[in-house]
Amino acid sequence: MPHAQSMPSPGFQALILCGPGVSLNTFTSSPEELPKALIPIANRPMVWYPLDWCYRMGVTNIHLITPSSSASAIDAALSQNPHLTSLPAPKPDILAPDGLSENTGTAQLLRLPQVQAIITGDFLVLPCDLVCELGGESLLEAWMILEAGLGGATGGVPKQFGPQIGIGGEKGGRRGGLGLWYQTKGEDSVKGEDTDFVATSPLPAPTVPPPEGSLRSHISNLVYAMPSATLNDITEEKKSFPIRHALLRKHGRIKMLTTYRDAHIYFFPFWILDMIRRTEQLDSISEDVVGWWAKAGWQDGLGDKLGLREVFEGSDNANGEDAMISSGLIEEDIDLRSLSTTWTSKTSSKAEDRSGKGNETKFASRVRDPDNPQQQIYYTTPKSKLNIPPMLAYIHPCKPSSPLVRRVDTTPLLLSLSLRLAKLPSIEEAGRVSASPFAHPLKVAHPGGVAQKCTVTRGDCLLAENVTIEEKAVIKESVIGANCRVEKGARLTRCLLMDGVVVGERCQLSGCILGRRSKVEKESVLKECEVQEGNIIPEGTDAKNEKFMVFEGLEDEDGEGMMAEDDGELDLGDGEDGDEPSLRGSLFTAIQACATKATTAATSAQEFCHFTLLAKNLGFSPRALNSQEPYLT
Repeated sequence: MPHAQSMPSPGFQALILCGPGVSLNTFTSSPEELPKALIPIANRPMVWYPLDWCYRMGVTNIHLITPSSSASAIDAALSQNPHLTSLPAPKPDILAPDGLSENTGTAQLLRLPQVQAIITGDFLVLPCDLVCELGGESLLEAWMILEAGLGGATGGVPKQFGPQIGIGGEKGGRRGGLGLWYQTKGEDSVKGEDTDFVATSPLPAPTVPPPEGSLRSHISNLVYAMPSATLNDITEEKKSFPIRHALLRKHGRIKMLTTYRDAHIYFFPFWILDMIRRTEQLDSISEDVVGWWAKAGWQDGLGDKLGLREVFEGSDNANGEDAMISSGLIEEDIDLRSLSTTWTSKTSSKAEDRSGKGNETKFASRVRDPDNPQQQIYYTTPKSKLNIPPMLAYIHPCKPSSPLVRRVDTTPLLLSLSLRLAKLPSIEEAGRVSASPFAHPLKVAHPGGVAQKCTVTRGDCLLAENVTIEEKAVIKESVIGANCRVEKGARLTRCLLMDGVVVGERCQLSGCILGRRSKVEKESVLKECEVQEGNIIPEGTDAKNEKFMVFEGLEDEDGEGMMAEDDGELDLGDGEDGDEPSLRGSLFTAIQACATKATTAATSAQEFCHFTLLAKNLGFSPRALNSQEPYLT
């Protein structure tokens, strides 16, 4: 059932990273008004999908991490958008930490003091552009069985000292992490989608096989992870892909995948924050934190370089004491080494332990150097082997019946995923119990706005509230947002219209995404185009593969031009005979020359529309750009 909590709250925290959306710049150029997190996917704000995923798995302690420029818009949407207000309580918190900019790396973000202050235990990190039909409780269950143990006792480390049965949480043991990767090829695949190089090794076979339907059969040890672009750079530079002997010695069976993508869903133990804080070179979670962590499991010495020895062993005594106390096994501190009659330990401070000193063992006083009886013998013990908890990878199976898992961070993916979700049966059709968690109550929210003499293929279309479809219009495989109007004779195929869009009479649109409150004037033909919010496409425009963005720069705040005299009146000249050439006439001549040049270019539609809009804003007749008509309206 959609939005239902299928398990009690596990005490997890969730951090949803709401980035700037650079790859969606046609629609995110004004993050103060429409940040990436609020771009609609199938008529719901993008951030609704990860929020709903968290609530369905029982996680209610949620923070949205966003730059300060987007915080107010997201906060207003959480209070006003009907899709976001319909989510279960409590409402997620918004954090806009100091020092967070649009260029801050994801690992750098976790290093910010305000972010570290809100994380008090094991946590979950996911992006705002995630669409995941897979139940999060299944992933959480697999992580808890394989890594967390009872109270976080085992942590995947074979040798642990002290009691391991207490409910001491992080104090009782060191846990590993879990990430998710999904296949990018297959149904609804998008050309040019980013992929990652992933290498995994199988886990030991469990004594008791997992039950049918468990995700544990698809979970492996992660031994290598990097973006495909990084892999290509390495192979191009070295003319091959080098494999270290240490990897083969540690893992005899390795599976390498090149068509999968990191979903950026991570179940992290609390100690990972300490590693990130100590290692300032870590910039990205996916490439640096996860990638280096996976390599540290088999590459000798890498764990020490990442500061993991200090993370794990710097507070071992404290961890052991807390675990013992929580288990009720001892009531006071006992130094067993002080009871030995053959050797004594040299007391060292925590600072010495962290610096690598304090590893010297002093033999009993009767043991002396034969050549120098006055000199007592010390024995330097070698460093113990560093056991690193594993980073696990869930490789999502690629089957037609597999739940949907996708990231939506480009405009082709935005269109593809919206059209795919539009094909889901509505709750009215499938029933509340059987419907997808992403199903809408109705495919056409306002049937009264659809004219009788028009065509709307309801099986693959999704129409929001207050949508008007006039006569003779044809709508196929499209998603139309609230308050849109499609006028008489217009044809839309595989299009996404955001709220408040107007499509003029007899327009033909195919594979287009139209931003909020944009307008396409009549008899225009657009194929695979993007139209920015508030833009107006002039009548009769014919374009393909264009991005239409508002051209600004030659208007003042009142939209009346750049030049004004002392009295505030605009004076661009009259251009009468005998006068010096007026500024208005000179401007028109320049605009007409640029527009004429633009019409001869291969990709001219966007430029020509810019000049047309500029002509209209300055009071010229747009038709005069291609004719000898008077240029004044």
